[in-house]
Amino acid sequence: MDLKLELVPVPTTDVDRAKAFYERAGFVCDVDTGLRNGMRVVQLTPPGSACSICIGIGIVNTPPGSVQGLQLVVGDIEAARGWLIDRGVEVAPVRHLDETGTWVDGRGGPWNSFATFDDPDGNGWVLQEKPADA
Repeated sequence: MDLKLELVPVPTTDVDRAKAFYERAGFVCDVDTGLRNGMRVVQLTPPGSACSICIGIGIVNTPPGSVQGLQLVVGDIEAARGWLIDRGVEVAPVRHLDETGTWVDGRGGPWNSFATFDDPDGNGWVLQEKPADA
């Protein structure tokens, strides 16, 4: 039985501002459509991903900024961080958890290098570096 995650709703206050942010971050807009009842659906997909996000009007009732920890897994965290920064996204420095569970600046071991950024509403994203052999 395959259970494939296809779409994650992300609450926002300003659809156009959020759409512009995600497009600047390299996400591709797959759908932007309005419905007669005032609902608007915008689906955006990160480059290389099989899962998309959905922003819009009438999508979810959760407060903007309440989605945290959405992970984008990358092969080279420094390159991905630099790519996003070049596109105008503010990304925190790379850090990792040490053996005591404390955040430390710099890369860690396999699956233990992270950099974070927020969308305009404060929804939180995490870049995570995967090992080359994974």
